[in-house]
Amino acid sequence: MRIVYHLGAHCTDEERLLRCLLKNRDVLGQQGIVVPGPTRYRSLLRDTAITLKGQPASRDTQALVLEQIMEEDRAERLILSWENFLSFPQWVLKDRLYPAAAERVRAFTQIFPEIEAEFHLAIRNPATFLPDLYAKQRDKTYEQFMQGADPLLLHWSDVIEDVLEQNPGVPFTVWCDEDTPLIWPEVLQAVSGHAPGTVLEDSDDVLAAIMAGEGLTRLRAYLAEHAITAPAQRRRVVSAFLDKFALPDRVEMEIDLPGWTEETVEALTAAYLADVQRIKTLPGVTFITP
Repeated sequence: MRIVYHLGAHCTDEERLLRCLLKNRDVLGQQGIVVPGPTRYRSLLRDTAITLKGQPASRDTQALVLEQIMEEDRAERLILSWENFLSFPQWVLKDRLYPAAAERVRAFTQIFPEIEAEFHLAIRNPATFLPDLYAKQRDKTYEQFMQGADPLLLHWSDVIEDVLEQNPGVPFTVWCDEDTPLIWPEVLQAVSGHAPGTVLEDSDDVLAAIMAGEGLTRLRAYLAEHAITAPAQRRRVVSAFLDKFALPDRVEMEIDLPGWTEETVEALTAAYLADVQRIKTLPGVTFITP
């Protein structure tokens, strides 16, 4: 068995990936892919990790935890998804992004030290990630939220390298949240590991959130009529339909943080794009691109 950890991050897919896989749990289950409901494991894993204090669980503990997570007797892949695997929202920033990520992820994997793992993570441009994350904070000023961190020095590559250092040899798949509408089928397949040709119900949820209903209906009809299945060809078609039918208020974000200017956003975006290129070169990382 292999355990698949979908690590988030915050302010990316907002549980759409998990909801889609849960809707298709019967189809996936026929392929040995188990997708438990989040209430079966999120609090359980957190409490177990706290109890273990970073030490590997015994076989009895592993069996007990798996018994509470899974109804099935066996699985090829067990999908666990939680945006708080890396951190709770209030602790994402402290001089850097997700300072406790490596320690937390290691603590979770130590619950199942003898089971192969793999990690999956969506990253996002700090120029839009930070404003959305700030909106999730309660009763914090901008200064309290940032805790002295320089936005230009916040790098996702640092987070990924830290996690890999604590979990050597674990495959790590990464993608940009901004690209999700174009690569969503590949993201779903990468996380679930379902067989090629598997048809998933409601796999257009991401597009439905940003595209006018008429456009989505026409897109579905076009894809069906022309039997388009090749990823590159599908991306071109989806991109063309988004150009025409995307809802401006869903794809454009007004950024309003103290002291931020248009130049700030441009500088953050340039730094993010450079960071993405660095991540693509990291050993053990598979990057999904359009």
